[in-house]
Amino acid sequence: MTGTRPFKRALDRLQTAGFRPTRQRLGLARLLFEGEHRHVTAEQLHTEAMGADLRVSLATVYNTLNQFTAAGLLREVVVEAGKSYFDTNTSDHHHFFLEGTGRLEDIPGDDVVVQHLPPAPPGTRIARVDVIVRLSAEQSEER
Repeated sequence: MTGTRPFKRALDRLQTAGFRPTRQRLGLARLLFEGEHRHVTAEQLHTEAMGADLRVSLATVYNTLNQFTAAGLLREVVVEAGKSYFDTNTSDHHHFFLEGTGRLEDIPGDDVVVQHLPPAPPGTRIARVDVIVRLSAEQSEER
């Protein structure tokens, strides 16, 4: 049965991360982790959940995304104040952000080289370096 494989994959991810697989968590995990890696906002995931007949509040979506991020299932990418995407690709990589559309695309980690970082403040360590390359659409010249 083809429909059970994504269900099993989502269930395995939740159980491996130590989550109790509630109906809402499992439904959101299926939406997030089926198919290719993706970037999604809480609002986008909420809309998808409603379209999939998964009755869940926007607050529950936010809480679940934050729980999944804390457990290492997702990576939060903050593109500007108040605007975050949640990335299902948790490997070391960076992003292009197209400002006009809000589209976020992966850049392989090896494609960006940071040559110098300042020392971390006392009592801290650098955990990760995230690079977001902001893009704007080219304006065509009218003649």
